[in-house]
Amino acid sequence: MHLIDTHTHLDFPDFASDRGAVLACARALGVERIVVVGVEQANWPRLWDLVQREDGLYAAFGLHPMFLSQHQPEHLPALRDWLERLSGHPKLCAVGEIGLDYFLPELDRAHQQSLFCAQLELAAEFNLPALLHVRRSHSEVIANLKRYRLKRGGIVHAFAGSLEEAREYWKLGFKLGLGGAATWPQALRLRKVIAALPLEAIVLETDSPDMAPAMHPQQRNSPQFLPDICTAIATLKGLSPTELANASSQNACELFGWAYE
Repeated sequence: MHLIDTHTHLDFPDFASDRGAVLACARALGVERIVVVGVEQANWPRLWDLVQREDGLYAAFGLHPMFLSQHQPEHLPALRDWLERLSGHPKLCAVGEIGLDYFLPELDRAHQQSLFCAQLELAAEFNLPALLHVRRSHSEVIANLKRYRLKRGGIVHAFAGSLEEAREYWKLGFKLGLGGAATWPQALRLRKVIAALPLEAIVLETDSPDMAPAMHPQQRNSPQFLPDICTAIATLKGLSPTELANASSQNACELFGWAYE
């Protein structure tokens, strides 16, 4: 299989002791490209160092809504500086992880909204896809995307919405990131939605080290689990794992502007 993991946090300390071994194993299993996604200003330098050191790794930079208390006013102009400095660099692939999290009550919604819109403006300015975190906020996120109309769209990471919401994102040029959550048998609603999604809308992800799939319960998630996730989701859609792997990888390449091989 030829696979692309469109959402990881491989720079996190969870991988400090064995990152090289994890990457070697993932590559041996067919995971050819991996996106490493930023969450706060403090992790951008180590993330960038990582993707420059390793073949097949790509960077996205953003201010994640769950880290709201750590974001300072100067971090937005700092993000713009990073995007401007790296504009056109082949290792820069997106703005993210950005979005709205209305699941956690302690996260101020007005502050989130302001930060999200400012980062959508940066994605538009630098003509980059956006990698979105969306929890209990689909209607608000969709409304913002209709306002900004990003030319290159992006990915709704860990999609868990309805089929109607999926269609709205798809019409706006966004792919739906599917990972470990869909492999759990109790995720009945999500599995039903996935079965109805057009293949052109799907990209695969792990969200490593989080959201481990059902076949690796209570473990640190890893890109090396992506083939298992692919197999489980392919079964839901009545496809072979190779068919889903090829389609999702082609979708990711089209989104990020990579050659599909």
